[in-house]
Amino acid sequence: MALAPVTEGDWEGWLRWPGTDPFEDHTGPFYARYDANGAIECGFRPEAKNRNGGGNVHGGALLTFADFSLFMIASAALPEFHGVTATLNAEFVGAARPGQLLTARGEVVKAGRSLIFVRGTIDDAGEAVMSFSGVIKKITRRPAGDQPG
Repeated sequence: MALAPVTEGDWEGWLRWPGTDPFEDHTGPFYARYDANGAIECGFRPEAKNRNGGGNVHGGALLTFADFSLFMIASAALPEFHGVTATLNAEFVGAARPGQLLTARGEVVKAGRSLIFVRGTIDDAGEAVMSFSGVIKKITRRPAGDQPG
């Protein structure tokens, strides 16, 4: 399924997966857009539901955004693949604040026949809050009628 353009509101001009991942929809929503060089930038504006007990953005919300970003970064370089997260590593280097626009950028380090290696950073108004890296395992997509119940 292709990314769908957002045509109104605060996210106008960004792209979004149209309801394909209920967990990401609940945690986010998350967005992406391409710059003039074809590099992808991911966006997330955490809400009150994304806070931890200290009032900052919960690490689990940041990890979910990093996982989304991992796939967006990979898909910008390799448009036609299906995969699952094999590993996701993260270093929390700062606190993210609810209500602020968080952005993620990164690069594909290597893409082989079955594995894609990606790294990136998430920032809050230019301040790094997380660095992440991960490996995506390419898989064959199951037919729609072949999904587990």
